[in-house]
Amino acid sequence: MILRVTLLAGCILVAGCSGQRNEQSAPTPATKAPPAPSPDMTVVPLVVPATAGASEPQLTSSSRGTILSWIESNGTAATLKFAERTGTNWSAPRTVATGKDWFLSDADMPTVQRLANGTLVAAWYRSTEVQLEAYDTWLAYSKDEGKTWSAPFKPYKDRTKTQHGFVSMFDQPGGGLGLVWLDAREWELNRDAPDGGAVMLRSASFDPSWKQTSDQIVNLRVCDCCQTSVVTTPDGVVVAFRDRSDKEIRDIHVTRLADGKWTDAQSVHADNWEIDSCPVNGPAVSAFGGTLAAAWFTAASGQGHAYAAFSRDAGRTWSDPIRLDEQVSTGRVDIEMVDDGTAVATWVEFANQQSQMKARKIAATGSASAPIAIQGAGAGSVGGFPRMVRQGDELLFVWSEGATGGEHAEHGGGVQVKGASVSLK
Repeated sequence: MILRVTLLAGCILVAGCSGQRNEQSAPTPATKAPPAPSPDMTVVPLVVPATAGASEPQLTSSSRGTILSWIESNGTAATLKFAERTGTNWSAPRTVATGKDWFLSDADMPTVQRLANGTLVAAWYRSTEVQLEAYDTWLAYSKDEGKTWSAPFKPYKDRTKTQHGFVSMFDQPGGGLGLVWLDAREWELNRDAPDGGAVMLRSASFDPSWKQTSDQIVNLRVCDCCQTSVVTTPDGVVVAFRDRSDKEIRDIHVTRLADGKWTDAQSVHADNWEIDSCPVNGPAVSAFGGTLAAAWFTAASGQGHAYAAFSRDAGRTWSDPIRLDEQVSTGRVDIEMVDDGTAVATWVEFANQQSQMKARKIAATGSASAPIAIQGAGAGSVGGFPRMVRQGDELLFVWSEGATGGEHAEHGGGVQVKGASVSLK
């Protein structure tokens, strides 16, 4: 049986939550400045190869093109499929894996990604204990463009029936695969902990022959179910995640892989968001040369807002935050750097009882273009976690519309994967 979980807590995402908060520490928009110099961003509908009823869209990019992956389910089995866009054409969809014991969540999507050496690698989730919402991460790789796949394997050896998910994969320096994930094994192993143990951020690596070369702790205490994000810079791999302090401050931090070890976590901004439950709203990070851009969500002021900031030293220091939304945001952010050193950030705006994916261009000076709606006029309310990726001189966007949780999603009840593109020329 498929375990499908909707991890979106609306009271947290839209207007704060029942947890404590520090209203004095919420970010404020940077000083008003002229709009960032940029051409108009014209949104063009993008036909995607995902079938009606598909869900959990994910985008990844490589020098070859963009990969869209998605889930098709019929109530008893789930199938991970993907197609690759090179130029303006999509390849025929191909299947990675199918199973009846999968863990499905709009917040924790499976991924198909192309490594620098051309190998395709996929990650998906299998349920291990339905009552606990416990699941394992499984990986597989293909060296023949997805025609055949390796036997699936896990990047860790513990056998606890706990959460192992929210994976971000990257090209390991020197070749091979690197990945990070949220790991809740302490929930089971540390039974003496007053709070039942903490979720940690872990990493693993595999060499080009698929021999595992590392399995290590990145951070001992992180937010339970917020997405991770990873990017490669000239100064090393940088991972962004939502930290969790002993006082339940859950702000965004980054860490960098240096000489095979992860550096101490560095705060992107001291929002001081004190909350006693996970907001299910992770950060996004992008890089262009030595410059990083990060986007995130916070409700430290009592209302949900989306922000972005820049770093010119691989995440060691960050600029003042730039507010992205105009009214109230449910977060679900993404961000991509462009060649002029600016970035395009996306978020979900909540207004008039509708959630809509929006985007704007921002600069490290704090200037920002006017926001644009990625969805067309009269579009349905966006669901799940919209994704954005850069392919050459284009930005590609995908999102879900329609019911995306529970029984309706398992039977494809009205869910549609939609797409759009924006030219950067």
